[in-house]
Amino acid sequence: MPAHPWSSWIRALDVGLDLLFVGLVALAVTGALGRPPAQVTVAVAAGVLLVAVYAAGRMRIRVRDRPVTAPRGAWWPDVAWVAALVALWCVLLPLSPTSLWAAFPLFLLQMHVLGPHRGVVAVGLTTAVVVADGVVLAAPPGPLPLGFVLGPVLGALVAVGVVLGFEALVREAAERQATLDELVHARALLADAERDTLVRDERERLAREIHDTLAQGFSAIELLLRAAGTALARDEVPRAADHVDRAREMAVHSLDEARRVVRALAPPDLDGVTLVTALDRAAQRYRARELDVVVRTEGSPRPLPVEVEAGLLRIVGSALANVDRHAGASHVVVVVDYTADDVVVDVVDDGAGFDPGAPPGGPGGFGLPTMRHRAGELGGSLALESAPGEGTVLTVTVPGAATAAEAR
Repeated sequence: MPAHPWSSWIRALDVGLDLLFVGLVALAVTGALGRPPAQVTVAVAAGVLLVAVYAAGRMRIRVRDRPVTAPRGAWWPDVAWVAALVALWCVLLPLSPTSLWAAFPLFLLQMHVLGPHRGVVAVGLTTAVVVADGVVLAAPPGPLPLGFVLGPVLGALVAVGVVLGFEALVREAAERQATLDELVHARALLADAERDTLVRDERERLAREIHDTLAQGFSAIELLLRAAGTALARDEVPRAADHVDRAREMAVHSLDEARRVVRALAPPDLDGVTLVTALDRAAQRYRARELDVVVRTEGSPRPLPVEVEAGLLRIVGSALANVDRHAGASHVVVVVDYTADDVVVDVVDDGAGFDPGAPPGGPGGFGLPTMRHRAGELGGSLALESAPGEGTVLTVTVPGAATAAEAR
């Protein structure tokens, strides 16, 4: 099970324990002020040294920063530190009756630092010291009052129960967190395995498609051209021309097969529709979520190569997703401008805008870099204009002079 740090409320308990201990030591020193000067000096020195040793141990032994399952109660420095505190407290004990109150934070500290085994032993020994001090020094003459025995014993039992209860809660929370972490890790591994399987299956499918269509077509073309070369070497021009014609027919067929494979990789929104229609469909999905998206065209719309339309659709889809997620916009305009040489797509929103040097999602985000990469793959570029409170304009420019038929 992975190690988990102690929770924040255990840290708060530690701070409360520190304040309680220091306050009760100060009270114990104050209780010795009416004694002879030599005893007062010893009490003050013991109190100051007790607080100093406590602070030094707190800085060295940081139990709250250890994993909840880590072993505690090592002879050095844990046991040695607690023993030094108890010894100094025993020096202060006969000099001030109020020093008895410091036993309770000592109980808590012993359980917290030494753990459920050695801590219980230390609490028992400290309780015996408190009872002995009360019976010998503090109890009045006559029958022994039960309070001098029951008080320390009940205090010790409460301290043991409180610490063990808190630690049980922390341990249970850590175990639950460890289980949750394991489930999340297992789910991530399963998702990676499923993705790898899908990628492998798709690669195999594409390999079969290419092998059964394009590879065989290219092989046939190579054989026909080789036969044409042999015929030319023999001055059989008609036969060579026939081979070349058949090679051209095979090339046209292979080109059709390549287009079919490319279409199979295109986004579903482009299935049988134009780019503008596909963008309109995407806009309708956002309008259903109360983001007003309008698609306009300028120039003379014309068919584009499938890969160009697919790339533009994906870029605009990413831009709309960013607007919906980050901009807080109410209105977006998508303009597809068919110029003579290029196709320019503008995505303009009236959102909050941002500093282009620090886009939403931080420097590690993938939205804008991915869009720029897609535009670059199409031979185009992506430009961004924005400022806080002034909306955003994203412009994608790709070469688009050729029609789909000419480009293919």
